[in-house]
Amino acid sequence: MTDEFRKPGARKVGQVKEVTSLANPIIKDIKALSNKKDREAAGIFMAEGLKLVIDALELGWEIRTLIYAKAAKGKPLVEQAATRTVANGGLVLEVSEKVLSSVTRRDNPQMVVGIFEQRWKRLEDLAPGRDETLVALDRVRDPGNLGTIIRTADAAGASAVILVGDCTDPFSLETVRATMGSVFALPVVKCSADEFLGWHKRSGVNVVATHLAGAVDYRTADYKSKPVVILMGNEQSGLPDNLAKAANRTVRIPQQGLADSLNLAVATAVMLFEARRHLLTLEDRT
Repeated sequence: MTDEFRKPGARKVGQVKEVTSLANPIIKDIKALSNKKDREAAGIFMAEGLKLVIDALELGWEIRTLIYAKAAKGKPLVEQAATRTVANGGLVLEVSEKVLSSVTRRDNPQMVVGIFEQRWKRLEDLAPGRDETLVALDRVRDPGNLGTIIRTADAAGASAVILVGDCTDPFSLETVRATMGSVFALPVVKCSADEFLGWHKRSGVNVVATHLAGAVDYRTADYKSKPVVILMGNEQSGLPDNLAKAANRTVRIPQQGLADSLNLAVATAVMLFEARRHLLTLEDRT
């Protein structure tokens, strides 16, 4: 990759460039971010939309490159984002709509795209308090589901999202789009199943897991005595036995009709807002 896309510490002084060619090496590097391997190697990812870019900057995320369409030049918020990017040593690209469409893989792309450094938390960094809720996802594979869950967890006041095992990348373009910016607001952790089980024992959190064999209605579970981790299984196979058995409580969401299961993002939303409801009830009593 070019200098602009090497690991932190190797960037050039902030500058502005005009790019109209799809063959430009910087554009080729940006397009390569559609591949997980290239994102991981560079430690960066792409986010579309002026609002997302501004939100990320306000939250202190490190921007490497700001890309905007020529038609957006001169707009106050775009100019502010460009100024901040250059001040932080980043690169600003003014590009044609053809180039922007190629980068975003959309016929009608957003007018602004930001390239940011990835952020990961470790399990050891998490120290949830009694009134906090986290969500853990075992082998979630669908980018849309993961993005929607991150967005929902943010809306429900969760403290973090924990990705257990071989999960889809939270920094893929599809996932970031689905988060609607919440990927910048919520810490994301990745770990193995064994690491999660070890952290569960050490931290003393209350893990409430959804499981087909759960005998308890999800509305009657204890969400208040300790920090709660809502543990959700893979879209196809659900939770494996080792994770289900380690949970403090396995619950089910009662259903009617012919559907045999809920979409993972929908089921996670049900659980998160139920936990939130219990915490709000607790606050009302104090």
